Amino acid sequence: MPATSSNFDGKVNWEGTPRRKVLIAKLGLDGHDRGAKVIAMALRDAGFRVVYLGVHQSPENVVRVALEEDVEAIGVSILSGSHEELVSDLIRIAREKGLKVPILVGGVIPPEDVGKLKEMGVYEVFLPGAPLSKVVEMFKRAVGEAG
Repeated sequence: MPATSSNFDGKVNWEGTPRRKVLIAKLGLDGHDRGAKVIAMALRDAGFRVVYLGVHQSPENVVRVALEEDVEAIGVSILSGSHEELVSDLIRIAREKGLKVPILVGGVIPPEDVGKLKEMGVYEVFLPGAPLSKVVEMFKRAVGEAG
């Protein structure tokens, strides 16, 4: 039975289809989170349930919350230049804890580092100026919703 306004709990969309859950976080010490918030809102507007952790997150905390919240994908934003170390730690800890979800990375990342991040196991990398429609589409693909 489709969800109605009287029984809508946020776990399904208005047609009664389950909404996919993703986590968005800022890894490391940079404190500028406007881009991450824009991504979180775009994903929410596209029908995702979004767990937004905010700034100054450690790889350990991102993995812990991802497991607790049972998310289907993780998106991290990094502007500080420490993307290789932080993403490597995130992937290592996720594997150690048995977390098997796609990880998508965005921020100020030199184009020559995209291949390195993908070799580590990153699902997709978004450089500055990536269209929101592409970000949303890649999250949909990551969780198996692409049309």
